[in-house]
Amino acid sequence: MVTSNHEATHRIFQMHPDLVESVLRLLGTELPAATAVEEVSPDVTEIRPLERRVDSVFRLDPPNGGHMLLAVESQGRRDPVKPTSWAYYLAYLRAKYECPALLLVVTQDRSTESWAANRFELGPSSWPEALAVHPLVIGPANMPMITSQDEAATDLAMAAFAAMIHRCAPNASDILDALAGALGEIDEDTVAEYKDFVTDYSQLVEAGLGDSPSCKTWRELMIRSIFPDGSTLVGETLAQGRAEGREEGRAEGRAEGRAEALLLLLEQRGLAVSDEVRERVTGCTDPDLLTQWFGNAITAPVAEAIFDDRTVDGKEQGG
Repeated sequence: MVTSNHEATHRIFQMHPDLVESVLRLLGTELPAATAVEEVSPDVTEIRPLERRVDSVFRLDPPNGGHMLLAVESQGRRDPVKPTSWAYYLAYLRAKYECPALLLVVTQDRSTESWAANRFELGPSSWPEALAVHPLVIGPANMPMITSQDEAATDLAMAAFAAMIHRCAPNASDILDALAGALGEIDEDTVAEYKDFVTDYSQLVEAGLGDSPSCKTWRELMIRSIFPDGSTLVGETLAQGRAEGREEGRAEGRAEGRAEALLLLLEQRGLAVSDEVRERVTGCTDPDLLTQWFGNAITAPVAEAIFDDRTVDGKEQGG
Protein backbone atom coordinates (compact mmCIF):
# COMPACT_ATOMS: atom_id res chain seq x y z
CA MET A 1 0.00 0.00 0.00
CA VAL A 2 1.31 3.44 -0.92
CA THR A 3 1.70 5.60 2.20
CA SER A 4 2.53 9.26 2.69
CA ASN A 5 6.05 8.56 3.96
CA HIS A 6 6.65 6.24 0.95
CA GLU A 7 5.69 9.11 -1.35
CA ALA A 8 7.75 11.71 0.51
CA THR A 9 10.98 9.66 0.49
CA HIS A 10 11.12 9.70 -3.30
CA ARG A 11 9.19 12.90 -4.01
CA ILE A 12 11.83 14.95 -2.21
CA PHE A 13 14.10 14.17 -5.18
CA GLN A 14 11.49 15.65 -7.52
CA MET A 15 11.16 18.79 -5.43
CA HIS A 16 14.92 19.21 -5.07
CA PRO A 17 16.78 17.42 -7.92
CA ASP A 18 20.19 18.47 -6.57
CA LEU A 19 19.65 15.83 -3.89
CA VAL A 20 20.27 13.20 -6.59
CA GLU A 21 23.90 14.29 -6.91
CA SER A 22 24.40 14.43 -3.12
CA VAL A 23 23.04 10.92 -2.56
CA LEU A 24 24.96 9.39 -5.47
CA ARG A 25 28.17 10.96 -4.18
CA LEU A 26 27.43 9.46 -0.77
CA LEU A 27 27.14 6.03 -2.45
CA GLY A 28 30.43 6.42 -4.31
CA THR A 29 28.91 7.27 -7.70
CA GLU A 30 30.39 10.67 -8.53
CA LEU A 31 28.78 12.74 -11.28
CA PRO A 32 30.82 15.15 -13.42
CA ALA A 33 30.60 18.79 -12.39
CA ALA A 34 27.67 20.77 -13.79
CA THR A 35 25.64 17.62 -14.54
CA ALA A 36 22.05 18.59 -15.32
CA VAL A 37 19.37 16.57 -13.52
CA GLU A 38 15.95 16.49 -15.17
CA GLU A 39 12.88 14.52 -14.13
CA VAL A 40 11.34 12.36 -16.88
CA SER A 41 8.14 10.32 -17.06
CA PRO A 42 8.07 7.38 -14.61
CA ASP A 43 5.48 5.53 -16.72
CA VAL A 44 6.86 2.21 -18.03
CA THR A 45 3.56 0.75 -19.19
CA GLU A 46 3.57 -1.12 -22.51
CA ILE A 47 0.36 -3.17 -22.43
CA ARG A 48 -2.61 -1.05 -21.40
CA PRO A 49 -4.26 -3.51 -18.93
CA LEU A 50 -0.97 -3.87 -17.02
CA GLU A 51 0.25 -0.58 -15.59
CA ARG A 52 3.80 -0.28 -14.35
CA ARG A 53 5.19 2.88 -12.83
CA VAL A 54 8.54 3.73 -11.30
CA ASP A 55 8.36 6.05 -8.28
CA SER A 56 10.62 8.68 -9.90
CA VAL A 57 12.95 8.81 -12.91
CA PHE A 58 15.64 11.40 -13.65
CA ARG A 59 17.85 12.04 -16.67
CA LEU A 60 21.43 12.89 -15.70
CA ASP A 61 23.19 14.96 -18.37
CA PRO A 62 26.91 15.59 -17.75
CA PRO A 63 28.27 18.62 -19.63
CA ASN A 64 30.53 16.44 -21.80
CA GLY A 65 27.89 13.90 -22.79
CA GLY A 66 27.36 10.33 -21.65
CA HIS A 67 23.94 10.92 -20.12
CA MET A 68 22.14 8.22 -18.14
CA LEU A 69 18.90 7.62 -16.24
CA LEU A 70 18.32 7.16 -12.53
CA ALA A 71 15.19 5.32 -11.37
CA VAL A 72 14.33 5.99 -7.71
CA GLU A 73 12.22 3.43 -5.87
CA SER A 74 11.00 3.80 -2.28
CA GLN A 75 10.82 0.38 -0.61
CA GLY A 76 9.21 -0.20 2.77
CA ARG A 77 9.75 -3.96 3.16
CA ARG A 78 11.31 -7.04 1.60
CA ASP A 79 9.37 -8.14 -1.46
CA PRO A 80 10.58 -11.25 -3.33
CA VAL A 81 8.81 -10.24 -6.56
CA LYS A 82 10.17 -6.68 -6.61
CA PRO A 83 13.57 -7.47 -8.20
CA THR A 84 11.74 -8.75 -11.29
CA SER A 85 9.93 -5.42 -11.57
CA TRP A 86 13.20 -3.55 -11.08
CA ALA A 87 14.82 -5.51 -13.91
CA TYR A 88 11.84 -4.67 -16.12
CA TYR A 89 12.07 -0.97 -15.27
CA LEU A 90 15.77 -0.80 -16.12
CA ALA A 91 15.43 -2.76 -19.35
CA TYR A 92 12.46 -0.66 -20.46
CA LEU A 93 14.17 2.64 -19.66
CA ARG A 94 17.34 1.53 -21.44
CA ALA A 95 15.34 0.58 -24.56
CA LYS A 96 13.12 3.68 -24.52
CA TYR A 97 15.80 6.30 -23.93
CA GLU A 98 18.74 4.40 -25.47
CA CYS A 99 21.08 5.14 -22.57
CA PRO A 100 22.29 3.34 -19.42
CA ALA A 101 19.99 3.26 -16.39
CA LEU A 102 20.72 2.98 -12.67
CA LEU A 103 18.34 1.99 -9.88
CA LEU A 104 18.40 3.70 -6.48
CA VAL A 105 16.34 2.04 -3.74
CA VAL A 106 15.41 4.28 -0.81
CA THR A 107 14.33 2.64 2.45
CA GLN A 108 13.80 3.59 6.09
CA ASP A 109 14.12 -0.02 7.28
CA ARG A 110 17.48 -1.67 8.02
CA SER A 111 16.32 -5.17 7.15
CA THR A 112 14.98 -3.99 3.81
CA GLU A 113 18.20 -2.06 3.18
CA SER A 114 20.31 -5.18 3.73
CA TRP A 115 18.07 -7.23 1.44
CA ALA A 116 17.85 -4.66 -1.36
CA ALA A 117 21.64 -4.27 -1.51
CA ASN A 118 21.99 -7.83 -2.86
CA ARG A 119 22.66 -8.79 -6.46
CA PHE A 120 19.46 -10.45 -7.67
CA GLU A 121 20.09 -13.09 -10.35
CA LEU A 122 16.87 -13.75 -12.23
CA GLY A 123 17.97 -16.17 -14.96
CA PRO A 124 17.38 -19.95 -14.94
CA SER A 125 19.10 -22.07 -12.30
CA SER A 126 21.56 -23.36 -14.91
CA TRP A 127 22.62 -19.79 -15.72
CA PRO A 128 21.21 -17.33 -13.15
CA GLU A 129 23.53 -14.54 -14.27
CA ALA A 130 21.71 -14.38 -17.62
CA LEU A 131 19.60 -11.62 -16.05
CA ALA A 132 20.56 -9.79 -12.88
CA VAL A 133 19.83 -6.50 -11.12
CA HIS A 134 22.01 -4.90 -8.46
CA PRO A 135 20.53 -1.66 -7.05
CA LEU A 136 22.22 1.21 -5.31
CA VAL A 137 20.61 1.43 -1.86
CA ILE A 138 20.34 4.31 0.62
CA GLY A 139 18.98 3.62 4.08
CA PRO A 140 19.67 3.93 7.82
CA ALA A 141 22.99 2.04 7.65
CA ASN A 142 24.71 4.33 5.14
CA MET A 143 22.81 7.62 5.47
CA PRO A 144 24.70 10.00 7.80
CA MET A 145 22.84 11.33 10.82
CA ILE A 146 22.88 15.11 10.50
CA THR A 147 22.64 16.37 14.08
CA SER A 148 24.52 19.65 13.62
CA GLN A 149 22.48 22.74 12.77
CA ASP A 150 25.39 24.18 10.82
CA GLU A 151 25.72 21.03 8.74
CA ALA A 152 21.96 20.89 8.16
CA ALA A 153 22.00 24.51 6.99
CA THR A 154 24.54 23.73 4.24
CA ASP A 155 22.12 21.31 2.52
CA LEU A 156 18.53 21.52 3.71
CA ALA A 157 17.31 18.87 1.27
CA MET A 158 19.89 16.35 2.48
CA ALA A 159 19.07 17.18 6.10
CA ALA A 160 15.36 16.62 5.46
CA PHE A 161 16.12 13.37 3.67
CA ALA A 162 18.29 12.22 6.60
CA ALA A 163 15.43 12.99 8.99
CA MET A 164 13.07 10.84 6.93
CA ILE A 165 15.52 7.93 6.65
CA HIS A 166 16.32 7.96 10.39
CA ARG A 167 12.75 8.57 11.57
CA CYS A 168 12.92 5.56 13.94
CA ALA A 169 16.47 6.15 15.22
CA PRO A 170 16.94 6.58 19.00
CA ASN A 171 18.38 10.07 18.41
CA ALA A 172 15.85 11.09 15.75
CA SER A 173 14.89 14.11 17.85
CA ASP A 174 18.48 15.42 17.58
CA ILE A 175 18.27 15.23 13.79
CA LEU A 176 14.93 17.06 13.79
CA ASP A 177 16.26 19.71 16.17
CA ALA A 178 19.15 20.41 13.81
CA LEU A 179 16.84 20.61 10.81
CA ALA A 180 14.32 22.87 12.54
CA GLY A 181 17.10 25.11 13.77
CA ALA A 182 18.62 25.38 10.32
CA LEU A 183 15.24 26.14 8.80
CA GLY A 184 14.56 28.80 11.41
CA GLU A 185 17.86 30.59 10.76
CA ILE A 186 17.80 30.44 6.97
CA ASP A 187 18.99 33.67 5.33
CA GLU A 188 17.20 35.76 2.72
CA ASP A 189 19.29 34.57 -0.24
CA THR A 190 18.57 30.93 0.61
CA VAL A 191 14.87 31.63 0.99
CA ALA A 192 14.85 33.06 -2.52
CA GLU A 193 16.66 29.98 -3.85
CA TYR A 194 14.35 27.53 -2.05
CA LYS A 195 11.13 29.57 -2.20
CA ASP A 196 8.97 26.74 -3.54
CA PHE A 197 10.72 24.13 -1.42
CA VAL A 198 10.51 26.08 1.82
CA THR A 199 6.83 26.91 1.44
CA ASP A 200 5.75 23.33 2.05
CA TYR A 201 8.95 22.13 3.70
CA SER A 202 7.43 21.24 7.03
CA GLN A 203 4.56 19.30 5.44
CA LEU A 204 6.95 17.28 3.27
CA VAL A 205 9.10 16.29 6.24
CA GLU A 206 5.99 15.45 8.26
CA ALA A 207 4.77 13.17 5.48
CA GLY A 208 8.19 11.51 5.30
CA LEU A 209 8.11 10.75 9.03
CA GLY A 210 4.85 8.84 8.58
CA ASP A 211 3.29 7.40 11.72
CA SER A 212 6.54 7.27 13.70
CA PRO A 213 6.90 9.07 17.07
CA SER A 214 9.23 11.48 15.26
CA CYS A 215 6.24 12.94 13.45
CA LYS A 216 4.79 14.29 16.69
CA THR A 217 8.20 15.71 17.62
CA TRP A 218 8.45 17.46 14.27
CA ARG A 219 4.98 19.00 14.59
CA GLU A 220 5.85 20.35 18.03
CA LEU A 221 9.13 21.79 16.74
CA MET A 222 7.35 23.55 13.87
CA ILE A 223 4.73 25.04 16.18
CA ARG A 224 7.29 26.15 18.76
CA SER A 225 10.16 27.38 16.60
CA ILE A 226 8.82 28.32 13.18
CA PHE A 227 5.14 29.18 13.07
CA PRO A 228 4.09 30.97 16.26
CA ASP A 229 4.91 34.60 15.55
CA GLY A 230 6.78 34.68 12.23
CA SER A 231 9.85 35.98 14.08
CA THR A 232 12.30 34.12 11.84
CA LEU A 233 12.69 34.80 8.15
CA VAL A 234 11.26 31.39 7.30
CA GLY A 235 8.36 32.00 9.68
CA GLU A 236 7.61 35.23 7.86
CA THR A 237 7.88 33.56 4.48
CA LEU A 238 5.48 30.80 5.49
CA ALA A 239 3.13 33.21 7.26
CA GLN A 240 2.95 35.65 4.38
CA GLY A 241 2.64 33.00 1.72
CA ARG A 242 4.80 35.01 -0.67
CA ALA A 243 2.06 37.65 -0.84
CA GLU A 244 4.45 40.60 -0.78
CA GLY A 245 2.96 43.97 -0.22
CA ARG A 246 -0.45 42.64 0.87
CA GLU A 247 -1.87 43.69 4.23
CA GLU A 248 -4.06 40.66 4.72
CA GLY A 249 -3.11 39.40 8.15
CA ARG A 250 -0.96 36.51 9.20
CA ALA A 251 -3.54 33.68 9.00
CA GLU A 252 -4.68 34.61 5.49
CA GLY A 253 -1.07 34.87 4.34
CA ARG A 254 -0.31 31.37 5.63
CA ALA A 255 -3.36 30.08 3.80
CA GLU A 256 -2.22 31.59 0.52
CA GLY A 257 1.26 30.11 0.86
CA ARG A 258 -0.12 26.66 1.64
CA ALA A 259 -2.58 26.90 -1.24
CA GLU A 260 0.30 27.58 -3.64
CA ALA A 261 2.28 24.69 -2.13
CA LEU A 262 -0.72 22.37 -2.55
CA LEU A 263 -1.20 23.30 -6.21
CA LEU A 264 2.55 22.87 -6.80
CA LEU A 265 2.42 19.35 -5.32
CA LEU A 266 -0.54 18.37 -7.52
CA GLU A 267 1.30 19.63 -10.60
CA GLN A 268 4.52 17.81 -9.64
CA ARG A 269 2.54 14.59 -9.24
CA GLY A 270 1.19 15.03 -12.77
CA LEU A 271 -2.45 15.26 -11.67
CA ALA A 272 -4.82 17.30 -13.81
CA VAL A 273 -6.00 20.37 -11.88
CA SER A 274 -9.36 21.64 -13.07
CA ASP A 275 -10.47 25.28 -12.75
CA GLU A 276 -12.92 24.19 -10.05
CA VAL A 277 -10.17 22.54 -7.96
CA ARG A 278 -7.85 25.52 -8.40
CA GLU A 279 -10.56 28.00 -7.39
CA ARG A 280 -11.53 25.99 -4.32
CA VAL A 281 -7.91 25.71 -3.18
CA THR A 282 -6.98 29.35 -3.77
CA GLY A 283 -10.28 30.52 -2.26
CA CYS A 284 -9.73 28.63 1.00
CA THR A 285 -8.62 30.85 3.92
CA ASP A 286 -8.28 28.08 6.52
CA PRO A 287 -4.59 27.06 6.88
CA ASP A 288 -5.48 23.91 8.84
CA LEU A 289 -7.89 22.72 6.14
CA LEU A 290 -5.27 23.40 3.47
CA THR A 291 -2.76 21.36 5.46
CA GLN A 292 -5.26 18.48 5.56
CA TRP A 293 -5.76 18.75 1.79
CA PHE A 294 -1.97 18.80 1.33
CA GLY A 295 -1.68 15.51 3.23
CA ASN A 296 -4.41 14.00 1.06
CA ALA A 297 -2.66 15.27 -2.08
CA ILE A 298 0.46 13.20 -1.41
CA THR A 299 -1.37 9.98 -2.38
CA ALA A 300 -4.65 11.14 -3.95
CA PRO A 301 -5.38 9.31 -7.23
CA VAL A 302 -6.97 12.45 -8.75
CA ALA A 303 -6.88 16.10 -7.75
CA GLU A 304 -10.54 16.14 -6.73
CA ALA A 305 -9.86 13.47 -4.07
CA ILE A 306 -7.94 15.91 -1.87
CA PHE A 307 -11.25 17.31 -0.62
CA ASP A 308 -12.50 13.94 0.65
CA ASP A 309 -11.90 13.88 4.40
CA ARG A 310 -12.27 10.10 4.28
CA THR A 311 -9.24 9.71 2.02
CA VAL A 312 -6.25 8.14 3.78
CA ASP A 313 -3.25 6.87 1.82
CA GLY A 314 -5.25 6.99 -1.40
CA LYS A 315 -8.15 4.85 -0.06
CA GLU A 316 -11.56 5.87 1.22
CA GLN A 317 -12.30 4.88 4.77
CA GLY A 318 -15.60 3.40 5.81
CA GLY A 319 -18.56 2.47 3.65
